[in-house]
Amino acid sequence: MENKMRNRLSGIMPGYAWIMIAVLLLVNGIAYFGTRLFTSGWKHWDLALPLDEKLPFVPFFIVFYILAYVQWAVGFVMIGRGGKEVCIRLFSAELTAKVIAMICFLVLPTTIEGLRPAAESLQGGGIWCSLTALIYRMDAPDNLFPSIHCLESWFCFRGALKLKNVPRWYAPVMLLSALLVFASTVLVKQHVLADIAGGIAAVEIGMLLCEFLSLIGIRYEIDTKEYFYDRSL
Repeated sequence: MENKMRNRLSGIMPGYAWIMIAVLLLVNGIAYFGTRLFTSGWKHWDLALPLDEKLPFVPFFIVFYILAYVQWAVGFVMIGRGGKEVCIRLFSAELTAKVIAMICFLVLPTTIEGLRPAAESLQGGGIWCSLTALIYRMDAPDNLFPSIHCLESWFCFRGALKLKNVPRWYAPVMLLSALLVFASTVLVKQHVLADIAGGIAAVEIGMLLCEFLSLIGIRYEIDTKEYFYDRSL
C-alpha cells in the first residue's frame, strides 16, 4: 500500500517537489496564521483608496476567489514537473515571497473597514452571497497586505513563463486566471487594490533575489573552476 501511494505521488511530481511544497505550506501557515499570535492586539491599518470605495460589491466573483485554489494546484504541479533546476529556482522565489509577506504582516498589520458588508447581511441573498458570507466567517479581515491570493496566482503565471514543454495556451490561461483572482479579491471586498500590488511586488522581488543569487552562484562556480585550473598548470 505504501509503495503504491509513493508511486502515485512520484507519478504526479518528483519527491523533491513534494518536499519543497511541504516546506512552502509550512511557511505559508506560519506567515498567515502564526503572525496573528503577535499582531491580534496591535493597531491595524486600512489601505483602501478612494477608488476602492467606487468598486461595486459583486458576490458572483466569489467563484473565481474559490477557483484560485484549483489554479494554484495546477500551477504548482506543473512547476514541480518542470525539471529540478527550474523547480528549485521557482519554489525558492515563492519561499522568498512568503517571507516578504510575513514581514509585511508583522511590520504593517492591515484590515479592511467599511467596504466589507457584514456576513449576516448577506444571508438570503442567493448562493453567491451565501458563499461569500461563508468565506467571511472562515477568513478574518487581517493580514491583507500583500494579498496571498494575488501572490499565489501571480506566481503561478510567472512560473508558467519559465516552463518549457507546456502548451502555448498554458501561460495565457494562467494570466487570465490571475487577473480574475485579482478582480475577485476586490469585488467581494476581501482586499483592496494596494493588496494586489503588494502580492505582485512580493513575487517579483522574490524572483529577482533568486535570479541574483543564482547568478552569483554560477559566477562563483566558474571562478572556482578557473582558479583550480590555473593552479594545475
